[in-house]
Amino acid sequence: MGEHYYSKNPQVSSAPKQWKAEIRNKVFLFTTDAGVFSKGSVDEGSKLLAETFKVPSVGGDFLEIGCGYGPIALSIASDFPERLVHMVDVNERALALSEINAQQNKIVNIKIYESSGVDQVQSDGFAAIITNPPIRAGKQTVFSFYDGAYEKLALGGELWVVIQKKQGAPSTIDYLKKLFGNVDTVAKKKGYFILVAKKV
Repeated sequence: MGEHYYSKNPQVSSAPKQWKAEIRNKVFLFTTDAGVFSKGSVDEGSKLLAETFKVPSVGGDFLEIGCGYGPIALSIASDFPERLVHMVDVNERALALSEINAQQNKIVNIKIYESSGVDQVQSDGFAAIITNPPIRAGKQTVFSFYDGAYEKLALGGELWVVIQKKQGAPSTIDYLKKLFGNVDTVAKKKGYFILVAKKV
């Protein structure tokens, strides 16, 4: 099997580049590299998830599972400086880029560390967990993200997911309904679904 963006240590040669993107009505400067997800631009699903996100009514930190180089979590952290945003990924190159991108956009209310799903996430009681799951890693991996999110959320906390219809939105909706007892489709655009499930 070829190497993917969810590899721990991408072997593909580094070729960093910088570009700007507008998310949540702010312009961010991103440094990206080979071996990370959507290195040339913020993919449409991630942008839609970041811009649709609303803060749950419960207090607590936020967590993004599979943060990549950071566009979703950093744009949300920038808008809600009173909340700490945990950013985790299995890809070491992506995590290093997240650190760079946090610094160059002067975002400090973040905590970046390596974790496969929530394996290394020590905290719990999160108000919101956000993910654009790695579909190519397979359904078992994706569903393990949802299971982990359920365990780590506070009561009243919310899981926010972006997924394309053709990449399994219907099966994700079914799974979240069983796991959480509820799921809402809060946005749809170009085949992308933004799903919210609340821990009750």
